[in-house]
Amino acid sequence: MTTAQRINLLDFSAQGLADLVAGLGEKPFRAKQLIRWVHHYGADSFDAMSDLAKGFRAKLSQLATIQSPDVLRDHTSSDGTRKWLLDVGNGNAIETVFIPEQARGTLCISTQAGCAVNCHFCSTGKQGFNRNLSVAEIIGQLWWAERELKKSYGISPDGERVITNVVLMGMGEPLLNYDHTLAAISLMLDDNAYGLSKRRVTLSTSGVVPFMDRLGHDMPIALAVSLHASNDAMRDVLVPLNKKYPLSELMAACRRYLQFAPRDFITFEYVMLKDVNDSLEHARELIQLTRTVPCKFNLIPFNPFPDSGLERSPMPKIKAFAHELMQAGIVTTIRKTRGDDIDAACGQLAGEIQDRTRLAERSGLAPVQWLGSKPQSGSTSTSPGQV
Repeated sequence: MTTAQRINLLDFSAQGLADLVAGLGEKPFRAKQLIRWVHHYGADSFDAMSDLAKGFRAKLSQLATIQSPDVLRDHTSSDGTRKWLLDVGNGNAIETVFIPEQARGTLCISTQAGCAVNCHFCSTGKQGFNRNLSVAEIIGQLWWAERELKKSYGISPDGERVITNVVLMGMGEPLLNYDHTLAAISLMLDDNAYGLSKRRVTLSTSGVVPFMDRLGHDMPIALAVSLHASNDAMRDVLVPLNKKYPLSELMAACRRYLQFAPRDFITFEYVMLKDVNDSLEHARELIQLTRTVPCKFNLIPFNPFPDSGLERSPMPKIKAFAHELMQAGIVTTIRKTRGDDIDAACGQLAGEIQDRTRLAERSGLAPVQWLGSKPQSGSTSTSPGQV
């Protein structure tokens, strides 16, 4: 059997590996050994799996492989942030980012090649969408990064973990690739794989309400919601998905999610756009909007990218906005910009995508015009990034 014909063990959940092992006539405990070798130790060779019977290893060698996406480029920022460009085939590439901090290491993972949500402040959405990533392509980012970082830091495969937190905040909308994302999360949480707690895995969504409800029932983890606007008129433009799931429905979904969530609050992400959504009146609208949703706000200084037509709010204005929210009793942080010199900051991830949404063909539309906090009539028919 050629390598191309072999099954990739990174594509299997814990239950999938258990079924595979049973199908090979092996005892159930072999599945736990196998998942530990693949995910806990990051093994890429069956010969290295010393406590597996030779016959079992021989079967696996004939049938399977362990393969993450190939690395095309590897960049390290002046602040230590590291970004990998990964090949996912057919001319498509995705990006994965590691953010080192004193007490933790956070890996930002992609779930789609491109993104169909088309938020106007995000360079990923600007390039369109091609396809959902497989389980192997999602969990393979964590598998690769942990191995690579341990090598870089001189840590043995069985040593302490470098990656302590995972955020599904990279390219794509995770809830629009629900089944594969859920299978990858199950591996992140599995004690025999990566052993992360539900509080240390965060999924960021633009507000796909039905799948927020499913996630709450299936596998509730920490949740971040990309809010970015204080009213429906503004959010319809900044986050077009709002036209399908407006703010009233989104807030209700957040309240339902909190019944199952590992944390007792929702994190609202809010990118600060100069003269668009950064006035004190917008802050007061947010206070009213979220009054029934226990929450914290993460204010994100906009990270510029070419032809966005947007500017970052001045820091004094961001601080005044944060003060207004905090005066209302809302925990508010201002995100520190990391990795912007290698385009690894929030909203800057842009791999190489064969665009199935054909955004380039629709790029000649008129830019959005803003009047106070509301777009002018007819302004929702826009090209990406023109706000």
